[in-house]
Amino acid sequence: MDKQLALSKRNHGLDILRVLACYMVIQVHAGEFYYIGNGGMILEGCGPLWVDIYNSLCRTAVPLFVMLSGYFLLPVKEPMKDFFRRRTVRVVVPFIIWCALYAIYQYFRGQADLATTGLNILKIGINFGVEIGHLWYIYMLIGLYLFAPIISPWIANASRKSMQFYLCIWALSLFVPYIHLIFPEFLGECFWNHTPLLYYFSGFLGYMILAVYIKKYMSQRKKWHLPVSLLCIIAGYLVTAGGYATRLKTVILVPDLELTWGFETINVALMSFGLFLLIKDIRFKNPFSAPVKIITDISKLSYGIYLIHIMVLNFYFEIFNPVWDSVGLKLPCIAISTFITSYLLIKLLSLFPRSKYIIG
Repeated sequence: MDKQLALSKRNHGLDILRVLACYMVIQVHAGEFYYIGNGGMILEGCGPLWVDIYNSLCRTAVPLFVMLSGYFLLPVKEPMKDFFRRRTVRVVVPFIIWCALYAIYQYFRGQADLATTGLNILKIGINFGVEIGHLWYIYMLIGLYLFAPIISPWIANASRKSMQFYLCIWALSLFVPYIHLIFPEFLGECFWNHTPLLYYFSGFLGYMILAVYIKKYMSQRKKWHLPVSLLCIIAGYLVTAGGYATRLKTVILVPDLELTWGFETINVALMSFGLFLLIKDIRFKNPFSAPVKIITDISKLSYGIYLIHIMVLNFYFEIFNPVWDSVGLKLPCIAISTFITSYLLIKLLSLFPRSKYIIG
């Protein structure tokens, strides 16, 4: 009965957002096979353009995850000791275990010898441990968790205007990547100063505070939510995809190509805000139906899915890549297969005792 009551009160819109973000991360990583070449060179052919069409909207995945963390965690109300203990068990311990597993995984794939594998495990506390790119997110998330109790008193007492003040300056910082095209050094930047004027208002913290603002002042569904959400998503996508397509004709290196894909750009923030506002209010007439239960289950297991998916992704890439020439067919097949299989594997792991130390 308690489980049924909890399910009926659960915000399924936020579950959908987490499931969507989880899938989009996998699709982004599936796309990397088809536009990133050796030495960071852009691959030739139509692959990069297909990746642009499919994955430009998917750049919102990480911001959506961060917004969900902010929505649920801020302001932190429990004692700092309890807050960090919970995050350690649910986030840090599984992260360390998976860093070690990826080091061993690379050994069995012939990408590292035994000595390098041991060294990679020892390096986990320094950075990554192994060059498995998606693990960067966990370091960033832990950093946000460390700051969460510090900023919580301000969030708890901040007026609407003071939160708007922060968000407006944060929004200005989202234009800096484009300003750098004209002024490489901006508002105090120089080779001896990496903390310019907008430094303390930039970064992923803005997404967390944006989510708190939505929770405090935009929780009730309004008529204007739908048109504004769609406008933000469409405008953001056009800039994100259009900028990528334009630069595809003029640059040769992946970092230069991905300018409009940056998480700290105004267009990605617009898409993230639009998606969050659009989906957060979704409700189901029957919260006990099988599809809703599956969505809820995937949402609960999303951290484990995130951690394991690169292993599964490589497996399906090797299966599907030789089958078709068209990246337009291969990319979604690899992503969907990886998503479903990763969920099933983590679901299986969740049935074992103390699985929380592995899957979060």
